[in-house]
Amino acid sequence: MIRKINRKAKALAVAAAKLAGERHCADVVVLDLRKVTDVTDYFVIATGTSDRQMRSVADEIAGQAKPKGFPLFGRAGYERGSWVLLDFVDVVVHIFDKQSRGYYDLEMLWGDAKKVKI
Repeated sequence: MIRKINRKAKALAVAAAKLAGERHCADVVVLDLRKVTDVTDYFVIATGTSDRQMRSVADEIAGQAKPKGFPLFGRAGYERGSWVLLDFVDVVVHIFDKQSRGYYDLEMLWGDAKKVKI
């Protein structure tokens, strides 16, 4: 099931992860899901410090993705403040609060995915 590497998607995932880290998100990781699912190529996972910070980081990532050819396909959780999801089809960004990140534990759920060096 391995798909060819989409360099633009990988670059977006790494750029989103770097931005999240620069904006003080913790435990930022990028998972390469190409070998384990057809749903998307990359997950970016980060832990935010507050709902306001999480929304701000999400807005900034979405703003940088569009000119790179990745319009926002969907967004969820933006108003709740515990988990913001940004869907760019080939890249899905998850920004959690600490409690939700531990509860959903996407790294364990997608444990067969390789981590991408940021």
